[in-house]
Amino acid sequence: MIVVIVVMGVSGSGKSVVGAALATALGLPYADGDDLHPQANVEKMRAEVPLTDEDRLPWLDRCGGWLAEHEVTGGVLACSALRRSYRDRIRRHAPAVRFVELDVPEPVLRDRLLNRTGHFMPASLLDSQLATLEPLGGDEPGVRVAVPADASIDTTVALARARLAE
Repeated sequence: MIVVIVVMGVSGSGKSVVGAALATALGLPYADGDDLHPQANVEKMRAEVPLTDEDRLPWLDRCGGWLAEHEVTGGVLACSALRRSYRDRIRRHAPAVRFVELDVPEPVLRDRLLNRTGHFMPASLLDSQLATLEPLGGDEPGVRVAVPADASIDTTVALARARLAE
């Protein structure tokens, strides 16, 4: 079965690591939505300024475009996709996309962000991401995966695969 998947969640949820591991497990190409951000967005986040919807729209179109290019071969993309309207915008490009929302306890998110190095997204923006997050709706194509605080990447991928197979 050919599938395009967005692994979604707030910063620190593990979407990049889990997305890459899920893509490997499924034998599909992988892309990190962070790499599709316009440089202006990256600079804003580095400066600890939350993105606006206006900032996000061109980025969401790039993410949707990548998924559309992979609808025939399949692919996995890590992308925050925090709001339903953002997911709707992605679906305009790639109607067959399925979302995997990583639901991680807030203390774990904070700890991960405070200990992460080499990433442009500062821990100080977690609150704005949590405030923006609209969990995946029951009528949206995808699954929500409750990630235990001590879950390994392999465990999280196995949980995601099991939920996708339901």
